[in-house]
Amino acid sequence: MLIRSCGLMSNPATERFCDLVRQSLDDGTFVRLVLRPSASSTETDPPRRIVTRCIELRGQPHLSITAQHARQDRTWNLPLPEALAWLRAELMRTPKTAYLATTTRDWQWMTTSDGPRVVGHPPSQTAPPPRTHDQPHTTWLDESARDWLLALGLVDASGRPKPSAADKYRQIERFLEIAAHQLQHCGWLPATTTAPTAVPGTASPGPASTRTLTVVDAGCGKGYLTFALWHLLTRKAHHPVQLFGIEARPELVRSVQAVADRIGARGLAFVPGDIATVDLPGCDILMALHACNTATDAALLRGIRYGARLLLVAPCCHHQLRPQLRPPPLWQPVLRHGLLAGRFATWLTDALRVLFLEWAGYKVRVVEFIESEHTPMNLLLSAIRVRPPFRDPARRERILQLKETFGIQHHALDPLLNGSPTTDRADASV
Repeated sequence: MLIRSCGLMSNPATERFCDLVRQSLDDGTFVRLVLRPSASSTETDPPRRIVTRCIELRGQPHLSITAQHARQDRTWNLPLPEALAWLRAELMRTPKTAYLATTTRDWQWMTTSDGPRVVGHPPSQTAPPPRTHDQPHTTWLDESARDWLLALGLVDASGRPKPSAADKYRQIERFLEIAAHQLQHCGWLPATTTAPTAVPGTASPGPASTRTLTVVDAGCGKGYLTFALWHLLTRKAHHPVQLFGIEARPELVRSVQAVADRIGARGLAFVPGDIATVDLPGCDILMALHACNTATDAALLRGIRYGARLLLVAPCCHHQLRPQLRPPPLWQPVLRHGLLAGRFATWLTDALRVLFLEWAGYKVRVVEFIESEHTPMNLLLSAIRVRPPFRDPARRERILQLKETFGIQHHALDPLLNGSPTTDRADASV
């Protein structure tokens, strides 16, 4: 037993969460612990999040704690008894959420109007990470990415991220981490690739990896993540691609196309237009990151109808469902408050998107993304098509039941309710 107690106050949920942390450290299942201050925190300059990992230091286990602030990170190491005392103090000090990842189950601690509670989730990682202290910083953004990072103003001439672009750089790294795992599951990125980490048990690329992939980025903006995915596919996976960045603002299209031309980005093109109407040849991968309101749904409809194998969507603002909410009596004490109703409408919108995607034949993961400067939304829906679409009436019925429960008359993805199986361009064998 590494730790006997973490000296908690008497709150049962907090006591349970700290005990789960202790147990995971004892039995070697600990992966990471993440704390994030809530929006109601009154702390001056709070960190955006605090990430901890277990390391071996001078032969003893420690928690390495990194507080990520807007302009810089601060890291310190604590022996496990002190680390759990620190955790207890953090949980009791200011409102926040805490997320414990273990190889067997993930646990979320959150503050509610009735006090703290703990919720369990399936594990997001089943292999324990290394506990070496000075781990090499593996990243997809190595020297081969310097040309486009420099051209987009994200790094200086020596390749170091600019302080003013630190948030965007971190967002790109997180996006590439998520995208790489999904590409490996699709067989489009070799499972032997070592930066950052290969996905255990995924297949090596098959014959499909020799075919040119068609990729669409709907609402690409300044193209940061468009270039990132192009870099991952062409320079890391060595995969032929035709990647289209779709953007409604012509001045941005001209700007990012000039960057692509300047660095010789073969297979990358930027097109003015709207995802709902622009003329495209179809796609294998579609992404729409922080597209506003129902633009996210327009992108999903386009990708599903093309039979896209992989969808990567980070929703932004949600306005469609809030005016329609008619909660059942049991929910009225909660949803009579405008702020709570607005937040619930956001979650309901994304929950319905997940159900629609499952009805369309996709396996969906909801993962934590990193908020952009324009939106606090930090969810990313990652969907891989694994079955023929529109074949399981039980999935369709779940959509209808959820809509009926909360009085939702119309959702932007409703056309899929009358859908018919699409022709899959990406992989007919699925």
